[in-house]
Amino acid sequence: MNNLLIDDYPLVVLPNLAKRIGLNEAILLQQMHFWIQKRKNIIDDISWVYNTYAGWAEQFPFWSESTIKRTVRSLENQNLLLVGNFNKLKIDNTKWYSINYQELKRMTRPSGQIDLTDGSKWTGPSGQNEQTITIDYPETTTETNKIPYVEIVNYLNDVSGKNYRSSTRKTKDLIKARWNEGFGLDDFKKVIDIKNEEWKNDQKMNKFIRPETLFSPKFEGYLNQETKRVPSDSQFEDLF
Repeated sequence: MNNLLIDDYPLVVLPNLAKRIGLNEAILLQQMHFWIQKRKNIIDDISWVYNTYAGWAEQFPFWSESTIKRTVRSLENQNLLLVGNFNKLKIDNTKWYSINYQELKRMTRPSGQIDLTDGSKWTGPSGQNEQTITIDYPETTTETNKIPYVEIVNYLNDVSGKNYRSSTRKTKDLIKARWNEGFGLDDFKKVIDIKNEEWKNDQKMNKFIRPETLFSPKFEGYLNQETKRVPSDSQFEDLF
């Protein structure tokens, strides 16, 4: 009989570590350790892991992105994370992380009993190898996967009060096209802010606060817009 209540991947929780640094922090740090041990991204002899907040949210669907942000910030403040930026594009602000194992070891003394498992197998009291205890989700490793579709669309929805889906094929294609042109997350947010402020109170233009307009080939023009300008009726067709 399966020892789990349902057929799903369980997450490891180290009680003593959770007591010292926080429950959410202990869970996230374990998952980061799991990816770091795979040693896919070695820079200056340090193994790094990178992901967007939206990407972490896919691995922890029971947390909101704001919860993940607070948890990461807490780990940074406790000096348990090394932070870097090794992205190919300078405008890509995706953070890279490695665990400060020296600080972790210092914090967990004097018991010396806390050790982050590699996440592959765990030997229980019976001596039997149990099911994997760290979720083996695909790490974000390609430029395409690094595109923060969810974060961009969620930001649009939060700012405009609308309800667009990040999974829509057309929306993803538009975001990907602009991303491949070298624009980053901050650029998307800036365009959303600019056009929302300009059109939100205009009955004719409010409907154009949508992905197919904001992320169209006119994106760069919107990004560099200096003054608030409401288009005339004759300009509506240029929005498509």
